Amino acid sequence: MDDSQKHCRRTRRDFLRHTASGLGAMALGSLVNKELLAQGASNHSGGTLDSSHFPASAKRIIYLFQSGAPSQLETFDYKPELAKWHGEEIPSSLQATQRNSGMVTAQSTFPLVKSIFSFDQYGDSGAWISELFPNTARIVDDLCIINSMYTEAINHEPAVIFLQTGSQQSGRPSIGSWLSYGLGSANENLPNFVVLISKGGGAQPLNSQSWGNGFLPSHHQGVQFRSGKDPVLYLNNPYGIHKEDRRRQLDLIRTLNEQQYDLWGDPEIESKINQYEMAFRMQSSVPEVLDLANEPVHVYKLYGEDARTPGTYAYNCLMARKLAEANVNFIQLYHMGWDHHGGLPGGMRRQAKQTDQASAALVMDLKQRGLLDDTLVVWGGEFGRTSFSQGRLTKNNYGRDHHPGCFSMWMSGGGVKGGTVYGKTDDFAYNVAENGVHVHDFQATLMHLMGIDHERLIFKYQGRRFRLTDVHGHVVKDLLA
Repeated sequence: MDDSQKHCRRTRRDFLRHTASGLGAMALGSLVNKELLAQGASNHSGGTLDSSHFPASAKRIIYLFQSGAPSQLETFDYKPELAKWHGEEIPSSLQATQRNSGMVTAQSTFPLVKSIFSFDQYGDSGAWISELFPNTARIVDDLCIINSMYTEAINHEPAVIFLQTGSQQSGRPSIGSWLSYGLGSANENLPNFVVLISKGGGAQPLNSQSWGNGFLPSHHQGVQFRSGKDPVLYLNNPYGIHKEDRRRQLDLIRTLNEQQYDLWGDPEIESKINQYEMAFRMQSSVPEVLDLANEPVHVYKLYGEDARTPGTYAYNCLMARKLAEANVNFIQLYHMGWDHHGGLPGGMRRQAKQTDQASAALVMDLKQRGLLDDTLVVWGGEFGRTSFSQGRLTKNNYGRDHHPGCFSMWMSGGGVKGGTVYGKTDDFAYNVAENGVHVHDFQATLMHLMGIDHERLIFKYQGRRFRLTDVHGHVVKDLLA
């Protein structure tokens, strides 16, 4: 059977699929940034939006994800009333208001436990901050602390994916991918969406679906930069292959891919062309942006000595600042190790020591460089922790189980209201008492700050119009400056 006969035997479904793909690609092409289009097919395409839906407060986001779920009771949600109940059984009427994970099903007693750490008030807002975070306390007037976050997921992987993609099920696009799809790139030599993961951060695994593109074209997925000699695997040319040889090879591959695209109209072929060209440009741009050799001593003093060690949280925070300077739209840091079912006092001390100075340094560094006004920094995990102790409560030790009912996060810069504490929980930090912020509300607010109406940035897939916030979410306007 020759090629013409093969084409004639396409089914009705094939015809509709390929016609839709071709029309979609044509529509996408008509929306590509005109300047980039004029530079030729080898350049990274723009987003699907001609312009943002309204003026953006933030040009980029740095998301400091604390994977494993830091306890709100040991960070920013001070509960002095809980001290009066310390060691007492949690009222069954209160416990029944929230789900408990399967990890406490064998537990026969649920004693309430106060935080072992002291709290003080800081800044004009009078925000309460744990003694574990003295550097964060120094920047409190630049922070918008949300103590009334809540989620629907009770286990780590679904909860992480829910915060990152708007769904507990794998396969949806992540926040960074949606922004890449909608806004395109401000730097054609670097990915729109970069992921940095702290090394040696604990046993809790991370699913790459958290920075995946889902059903969006694959060139919108997050690109992980690794620590060490090769930050992006397979980016460098093999031994004996020179840059000019690589360029000729890519030109030939692009010609073949364009022929296939003309034949089939598959948007993934266009994504492959973009990815090959991005990789070629990254061969020179990545080493430059990752070079910390010229960072002065006072910068390392600000971030801490860990910033000299590739792969540490402090190093990644410093890298995030450099990527922000290079106009990368979405920079995602993952730091694991916050899952404290037991040994919480010691575990929280270790985690705070690894992250507090660098998180605060990033905000201060951006501010002194004039970048904080249009860079949104976000800090937080996937859910909270229980007010009762998981396992045995002793004088100096306790644990806390997963708790989706309420948790704390903070944001800074990028159009949010600094020096603010938003939302309240009950005296046990068990339920939201005032101004709850659902995960979809949080996502809608992030999109708004980037100039996007979350209800209007959509992608039609399998007959349904999808968006980051599913069918929920509203912008929390009280958080906006």
